[in-house]
Amino acid sequence: MITLSTMIHCLLKYSALSAAVAVGLYTILLGLLTTSSFQVHVVYLHKIQMTWFQDLNVPESFGFLRNQVAPFSIRPSDGRALYVWHILPIELYRQHESTLLEEPSGFINDITSRTAFRLLRDDPEVRLVIHMHGAAGTVGSGYRVPNYRALSAGDPEKIHVLAFDYRGFGNSPGTPSEPGLIQDGISVVEWAMNTAGIPSSRIILFGQSIGTAVTLAVSEHFALQSPPVAFAGAVLVAPFADVATLVATYRVAGMIPLLSPLARFPGIFGYLSTLIHDTWLSKNRINTYVRINEENGQKYRITLIHAEDDWDIPWHHTEILFWQAAKAMTNQNIGFNELEAKKDGSKRNLGAAGTVMEWRTPNGIVREEILKTGLHDVIMGNPVVTMAVMRIFADAHSSLG
Repeated sequence: MITLSTMIHCLLKYSALSAAVAVGLYTILLGLLTTSSFQVHVVYLHKIQMTWFQDLNVPESFGFLRNQVAPFSIRPSDGRALYVWHILPIELYRQHESTLLEEPSGFINDITSRTAFRLLRDDPEVRLVIHMHGAAGTVGSGYRVPNYRALSAGDPEKIHVLAFDYRGFGNSPGTPSEPGLIQDGISVVEWAMNTAGIPSSRIILFGQSIGTAVTLAVSEHFALQSPPVAFAGAVLVAPFADVATLVATYRVAGMIPLLSPLARFPGIFGYLSTLIHDTWLSKNRINTYVRINEENGQKYRITLIHAEDDWDIPWHHTEILFWQAAKAMTNQNIGFNELEAKKDGSKRNLGAAGTVMEWRTPNGIVREEILKTGLHDVIMGNPVVTMAVMRIFADAHSSLG
């Protein structure tokens, strides 16, 4: 007969064995995380395409109208092809539907020969949103397609969207890295300005998740040029402060912890943080970007959007970025808690819609929108994104006028 004590002994034995296996597997994970090749796959998740059974060269299979999307490639100076979608706004498509339907569909070898390109290049009032997506997937994955519609919904005749896959993602060859993704973003912006002829004052840079880090790095790059290049603005959805801060709480797929179990051990966590190859220091870049624009007297507009129920990137990362921007705007070393106390007396409480806070100077606006709901990806297709784009373009237009 199996006694109670025997059952307890067996239970404790198997519990200890399970715990040992879990610790062993986590130790192996930590060892793998110290290697650059494994970090690339964990940070960018670029092999997780999420469009395996769909052809990106057939955008109609993602819900678009025939030839509403023009798939093509940009070839930067290094010769590496970047796969791009040019998405026409729906009212503009309606106006030119018959012409667009006559053209062949599919991948376009010479984008400059197409009606869609001419509509982008030849309209002096055109607006363009350059979309920089997050980790995993392709230009056609998940909530990115609804996101494109939300971006152009504010002016369905004028707002075009340019979306692209970084190196190593989708149909863009190569291996992702921080310098590589930044160069990819720069190359797409340069194509928009130099080949399509769109003035930077009519361009918004949009980023989500890791795309926010690319957006800030690209914005900083152009702000440091001589003469500096200023865009209409930037919209950052679900941003993060830097990779080290992110991995302290991040769980892959919301379940598998990276370094969060070690965050309570500062010595070990600090050492492991030094082994991070791609650091993506967005909190430093937003500070530098704002400071440079203030020094140069350049106009800038940044909107930070985050949902409280984002389980991938906690919304306090947006608060950190807003704090770093505010320090540069005031040219004061204001503390985080001090700023939060000031915000409590100034931000608007919208109830179930969340809170909104704006910080302004004669040169710039930084807007923080914290929503109650929206998760990490769903939020991209919501009206808050449409309004952010409309608000920036409207303010940029009034400044030009």
